[in-house]
Amino acid sequence: MTGYYLIIGISMLISWLVSSRLKSKFEYYSNLHLSNGMSGKEVAEKMLRDNNIHDVQVISVPGQLTDHYNPADKTVNLSEGVYMQRNAAAAAVAAHECGHAVQHAVGYSMLQLRSKLVPVVNISSNLMQFVIIAGIGVMYATRSIENPNGNTLILLIGVIMFALTTLFAFITLPVEYDASNRAMKWLKDTGTVTAEEFVGVQDSLKWAARTYLVAAIGSLAQLLYWASLLMGSRR
Repeated sequence: MTGYYLIIGISMLISWLVSSRLKSKFEYYSNLHLSNGMSGKEVAEKMLRDNNIHDVQVISVPGQLTDHYNPADKTVNLSEGVYMQRNAAAAAVAAHECGHAVQHAVGYSMLQLRSKLVPVVNISSNLMQFVIIAGIGVMYATRSIENPNGNTLILLIGVIMFALTTLFAFITLPVEYDASNRAMKWLKDTGTVTAEEFVGVQDSLKWAARTYLVAAIGSLAQLLYWASLLMGSRR
């Protein structure tokens, strides 16, 4: 298990470094006020209108970096700071979440696939660690001269569940990058932000995307570890 804890430690360290960098970027660009004076709420509503989306509501939710688009009730949920603030960071987040609303409206295939996987992944993510631990216990407990590898069925189920969550993490990547690209294109093409403000938007969204990339790579590293443990026991 030493290898697993090493992977976890490295993943957590990299994730912390990227998240810290993201927070510092947002703090920095929160001081870059928009020349047009628009709030995050107003930026979001304008982007929705410009994309002929009239059935999505922009609402405020508590917390920091809790922004998200909910396709179930068609709401763009902006954290309190983003909802009210009038700076490049708020514009970046608001436009990004509206990018997801545009994806939903046009039937973006990767978003549809991701949405279909949500129920299964929710179950897998809640149970997979317990199943894997139980699988390892059963594997060692059932080893014998006749069966030196032990019973690996439960561990196999756990690895499959982990694979689903890893697949979900990688499917999330194009969804997030596409939403950012849609946001940046709209902000630039409509002149909603100036050239200087656009640099802040671009930099903010770049670091936000990296948090998803780190999470996906970390999940893959853990999956490979469990898969190697499973395959090793079957040799």
